[in-house]
Amino acid sequence: MFGLTEWRQTRFYQEVQEEVQEETKLEAIPRLWKMGLSVEQIAEALELKIEVVQQAMEKQGRKES
Repeated sequence: MFGLTEWRQTRFYQEVQEEVQEETKLEAIPRLWKMGLSVEQIAEALELKIEVVQQAMEKQGRKES
């Protein structure tokens, strides 16, 4: 039988997990910015590249306009 442990070891599951984690990090960026963290601090805290944080902030700025 295909159990939970085997399911978690599949490439599909791992790729989906990575996407979910990345999305969660991107959603945290505006909150961290409002708390006063710099782009560099956010990137370090979320283990993202500075460029990724900047792009996410630009997208957020366009949504709020």
